[in-house]
Amino acid sequence: MDDRSKHDHRAWEEVVFAARERARTRQALMIDRFGLSGDVQDEWSMDDARITWSRAGKVFLAGRLTVIGSVGIPRQSWLRTWANESPPPAALGDIERVRRFGEENGYPVLPWPGFNHHPELVAEARMVAASVLDAEGLWADSTDDVQLHFLVHDVDPVAG
Repeated sequence: MDDRSKHDHRAWEEVVFAARERARTRQALMIDRFGLSGDVQDEWSMDDARITWSRAGKVFLAGRLTVIGSVGIPRQSWLRTWANESPPPAALGDIERVRRFGEENGYPVLPWPGFNHHPELVAEARMVAASVLDAEGLWADSTDDVQLHFLVHDVDPVAG
């Protein structure tokens, strides 16, 4: 996308508003419905794009992940998953649809491979990605040098 293309900021704000409302509703529903508060631990794997949640060492819930981006902790820069060579293909899911949605609608923040970390802009990009890919929820986790941002799909209780 040509960064000089005309950007309709009002249209972007409308998309963000709708995505934010959708994300809040779906996130709250996911947390309430599946009991994802309190003493819950999560474990995820990018190799198979899966996340599980457990309580007292017993897994009770599983879902599929799409890694949407990362924030480098020392440099504070946002990097889109599709612009990063390290995630395995399974973790990318349909993330390419988010980039195309941005290109087709003139929303440059979505097809940019990365940018200096601005918390509100990262939040907007995450919520719009969740809307475009019909995610059940958003999840994030930090390692020593990076904060990873995920979409959560296909959440199901684990028989135990």
